[in-house]
Amino acid sequence: MTVGRSSELDELFRPASVAVIGASNTPGKVGTSLFRNILQAGFRGVAYPVNPSWKSVSGVRCYPGVRDLPEAPDLGVVIVPAPAVPDVVEQLGEAGTKGIVVISAGFREVGEAGAALEREVVRRAERYRMSLVGPNCFGVLNTDPTVSLNATFSESLPPTGNIAFVSQSGALCAGILQYGIAERIGFSRFVSVGNRAGVDENDLLLSLGSDPATKVILLYVESLAGGRRFLETAREVTDQKPVLVIKSGRTAAGERAARSHTGSLAQSGRDQLYDALFEQSGVLRADSLGDLFRTAKIFATGLRLDGPRLAILTNSGGPGIVAADAAIRNGLEVPSPPPATQAALGRRLPSIAALSNPIDMTADVGPDQYRDSLTTLLGDPQYDGSLVIATPTGTMTGESVARAILDVKAKTEKAVVACLFGLTDLTREVAFLEEQGVPTFTFPEEAVQGLGSLARWHAWRTRPRTEVRNFPVDRARVRETLDRARAEGTSVLPEYAARSLLSAYGVTFPKIERAKTVDEAVRAADVIGYPVVLKVASPDISHKTDVGGVALGIGDAEMLRSAWERMERSVRAAVPNARIEGFEVGQQILGGKEVLVGVQRDPDFGPIVVFGMGGIYVEVLRDVTFRLAPVRPLSAERMVESVKAFPLLRGVRGEPPSDIASLEEAIERVSQLAMDLPEVVELDLNPLMVRPAGKGVVAVDARVVLGPSSR
Repeated sequence: MTVGRSSELDELFRPASVAVIGASNTPGKVGTSLFRNILQAGFRGVAYPVNPSWKSVSGVRCYPGVRDLPEAPDLGVVIVPAPAVPDVVEQLGEAGTKGIVVISAGFREVGEAGAALEREVVRRAERYRMSLVGPNCFGVLNTDPTVSLNATFSESLPPTGNIAFVSQSGALCAGILQYGIAERIGFSRFVSVGNRAGVDENDLLLSLGSDPATKVILLYVESLAGGRRFLETAREVTDQKPVLVIKSGRTAAGERAARSHTGSLAQSGRDQLYDALFEQSGVLRADSLGDLFRTAKIFATGLRLDGPRLAILTNSGGPGIVAADAAIRNGLEVPSPPPATQAALGRRLPSIAALSNPIDMTADVGPDQYRDSLTTLLGDPQYDGSLVIATPTGTMTGESVARAILDVKAKTEKAVVACLFGLTDLTREVAFLEEQGVPTFTFPEEAVQGLGSLARWHAWRTRPRTEVRNFPVDRARVRETLDRARAEGTSVLPEYAARSLLSAYGVTFPKIERAKTVDEAVRAADVIGYPVVLKVASPDISHKTDVGGVALGIGDAEMLRSAWERMERSVRAAVPNARIEGFEVGQQILGGKEVLVGVQRDPDFGPIVVFGMGGIYVEVLRDVTFRLAPVRPLSAERMVESVKAFPLLRGVRGEPPSDIASLEEAIERVSQLAMDLPEVVELDLNPLMVRPAGKGVVAVDARVVLGPSSR
């Protein structure tokens, strides 16, 4: 749909008039609660109930149909049986309404008949250029006091705040609103997108990104309406505002067949793919709804954490240790104070206080020592922020320590987050701190999780900016290779053709010669130089190792003749109908680490670049990472550094470091190929040998699967 720009979505959030088609007085009906909610929230515009069965609804004159309304409503909220929705949409469009929210269910979620009905709703909304939310949704909410719109069927209106929430689950929304009220979390806007027939999370990201009342955007998604569009949209928004997401479905529901290692990894590693997408777009992913909202509470205060170095101040050792452990897990650092700072702390604290980090002042301290110690720590340039953990004691009340924290907070721009423990109810003290901009948590690991997200967002906003590099390409060779494959009707390139294609993009391969007979193979090996590798050449064999189609470390002619005979027998027995085009004799690459670089073209995400440690065990170990192409230099660097086996590439136990720069360049070159050639649906370089620093990388094996050309 042609919807999604901020001006086109404004009617959804700031309407001057709302018509509820399907408003009712019948207890228990959605139309009853929704229209009542609009009135009880104090909507600043005009609300019109529409229902031929009633003369008035909740004391407001009711109109029999849309055409009977005295004006065209800015927003139409539709709660009628699904078969009647298209006609209602038509009537609203004719009247001039620009935004509609379809609460009604019975569309795509119930099967093909419902899907056809949904397409008709979309067609009519598009005809009149109306922004469509839903169908099958919970509604929309705007707490701005100049609007006060609660067009949902939740009876509770959360406090006004600066957090916007977008959800694909309507059932989740009512619980979230109640949670927000209980936890004093204020919302700016709240949108349930339902079936996303019109407006989706990408449209709303753009709209909320330009909304001055929104400081933090939260998303609950089960899938994405186009991964590539989400990447582009989120990158634009996250440079200005934090976007936090919880993506359900972390476990794979199944895998489709793939003809390469990369294809298999991309399908089975779907959740890792989402992780990569979020990382590339600056979106912070939460593991649970609790994490999502606790982190949002920190962002909503506008706190800054300009680095990962955290000071932990406590009057109880146990919670401090828990916080320190959580800090390391969340990418934060807990450095010990420098000697001068320790000396300053020691002059104010008991002699038994622990002055490393966490700083355990012991239970004997009072609010003045909290104030002085926190001032000292935040005055040290080594620290970017602090977590204050306090357990009120007989000499220190919850109120007194809260005031001490606020005294320091008023004099610093560094982040201050609190955690209050106590045997008594500290609700009043917690509310007091949070009203003054100090987010407060029950448990230290909750606070640390949010601070870790705050540090990651700062790192994202201040990251080095790199542009996509374009390498010279032998275009004539590329077209010749692909044209020959199309003429032969093959979808899997023979390895020699795959090498030709990748060589045109600057990927290096060892010296290789094709042989039809064993004597030709021996002559080729004499020219190449021993040791050599022998591989079967067949377009019908995907994984040569599985059928005995690869022999390594062949040191002389006799070994080569024996390997040829064994391979011929093994391959014929394993795949008797395979087309054997000969055997290839290649230079054996000695030294280096085996990695995989590949491409999988996904219908939602487009070309995905995969990197991981390679060889025959890649699908077992699954030490891989993903990025959507195009891959920038910084992303290539992050890909390489993110795998668990990265220390092997840096060099361990006296081994020389690998040529990581050449590896990163190879990833970028493969990314360029993926962007240039939409007909390449799967690609493997496995193994790609990463040689010692300065000696480059060499692709030992290549696999390319073609799909229909879009040219």
